[in-house]
Amino acid sequence: MEVFLIRLLQFMLAISLLVLLHEGGHFFFSKLFGVRVEKFYLFFDPWFHLFEFKPKNSDTAYGIGWLPLGGYCKIAGMIDESFDTEQMKQPMQPWEFRAKPAWQRLLIMIGGVLVNFLLALFIYSMVMFHWGDEYVAMKDITMGWKFNQTAKTIGFQDHDIILGADGKQFERYDVDVFRGIADAETVQVLRNGKQISVAMPGDLSLISMLQEQPQFCRPFIPAEIDSVMPGTPADRLALKKGDKILAINGKPVDSWNEFTHQIGILQDVMTTAKNTADSIKVRTVSLVFNRKASTQPDTAQVVLTPELLLGIGQTSIYTYYKPTKLTYSFFSSFPAGIKYGINILRGYVNDLKYVATADGAKSLGGFGAIGSLFPPVWDWMMFWRMTAFLSIILAFMNILPIPALDGGHVLFLLYEIITGRKPSENFMIKAEYVGFTILILLMIVANLNDILRWLGYM
Repeated sequence: MEVFLIRLLQFMLAISLLVLLHEGGHFFFSKLFGVRVEKFYLFFDPWFHLFEFKPKNSDTAYGIGWLPLGGYCKIAGMIDESFDTEQMKQPMQPWEFRAKPAWQRLLIMIGGVLVNFLLALFIYSMVMFHWGDEYVAMKDITMGWKFNQTAKTIGFQDHDIILGADGKQFERYDVDVFRGIADAETVQVLRNGKQISVAMPGDLSLISMLQEQPQFCRPFIPAEIDSVMPGTPADRLALKKGDKILAINGKPVDSWNEFTHQIGILQDVMTTAKNTADSIKVRTVSLVFNRKASTQPDTAQVVLTPELLLGIGQTSIYTYYKPTKLTYSFFSSFPAGIKYGINILRGYVNDLKYVATADGAKSLGGFGAIGSLFPPVWDWMMFWRMTAFLSIILAFMNILPIPALDGGHVLFLLYEIITGRKPSENFMIKAEYVGFTILILLMIVANLNDILRWLGYM
């Protein structure tokens, strides 16, 4: 429950900040061009609101709604998600959105996206300045990689050291390595001291690569125990830090990839258990391990927890591969942060090609999936990185040419600027309804996926 609350607080704080600044971008340009803003709200307020305040001599009511699905800035004389058609029937006023030149209306509409994008780059820059940048360089993964059967069929071998793809070197271990492999024609690896090119099939999916168990490839990390939790099956076996797992139920284990895979097999078998006796039978495993102080392996029967846990902490990539640490001055942090943010955006845009696939549709996530991206403990660096990432997503999604989003309005404004003809108000209202329906359906699908994953159906 504590982990849930910590993640919920981080999520709500990040979303509130991003929504306020996004709507603030629309607000700023509206005021700059003399357009009246009637309402400025954090969260939506159908039927009632939690708080509202209207300063004396102000045209704007500020408030907080009860439905945390975003926020809005109600601009006078504009067809938006409020669907205020009555106002549009009145004579046009000079302080209304529709009375302004197309270029001013265009700036008002892109104001939110512009703020979110610049905010993300600023946050990344400040993260670089305060915490620096830390990563494992690909050249430092000296024990090579562990590959699943799909990768081995293509031509990879365990302990290959991945160098690059299509002649371009990989610098750091991150998701860009998997993107590069998925899109590559050839991948260069170092095998037994010789560089070899592995021909790729051309139909790899990034989503499948990451979702397969075991994954397509991971840095080789020996199955060496980092810690043992008191009162667990591992504790009862007197396992210690530094001991190594060698096999589970007769299946060799030389890395955490294999260990996770074998536990995954047990989880699949557990779904067929009909009673307690069946459950205990699945949970009872033969474990072969090597104690740090001994050269001879030990074998023991152990009953895992109902969640199929042994009760051990795993060593991480940082246990075996020294990370590269970069620090930045205040001024040098800006080009570093901008480069990092643009690379994040480029990767996100590249991954959108999977949305139309079956795996892509299943991978869509709603509020639960987004909230789970935040760390289970309050970590300010991770909080700000996640906030910047969400800011980039919010900016990009809002600029998509879908009616009801900023990008839909921008599309119609560009049409007006190019052709000199303004779409009719009746057309704009219908387009707003269509766009709003599309967004609601996408939201339903994404959050339904969260529920199905929580129930174990995905």
